[in-house]
Amino acid sequence: ANGYYSSRWTECIYSSRDFSDMVYIDNYIFNKDKVVQFNSTVGKFVGYTELGVKSAQAWNDNPSLLQQERAQVEGYCKHNAEPGQSAIVDKTGEQHKTTDLS
Repeated sequence: ANGYYSSRWTECIYSSRDFSDMVYIDNYIFNKDKVVQFNSTVGKFVGYTELGVKSAQAWNDNPSLLQQERAQVEGYCKHNAEPGQSAIVDKTGEQHKTTDLS
């Protein structure tokens, strides 16, 4: 079909069990081309097209938006990875410690 295609993909990438190497990546895609990406390792938006460069500059000038994106490592990635990691550890028979905060 003719038309435009826009999507946003977020990824959380890590290899350590304690999530110390967790990276949050937020991609903005238009017609299958990456336009802008936020990478928590870089700490800012990077543009890959003319529009993406302009968007990245504007978004990087917004401290509130940058703070929100940077916080996604903890609030989104680690928050969602911890239950999955616990399930994997449970199935491998390895010991893990949980703390009851009640």
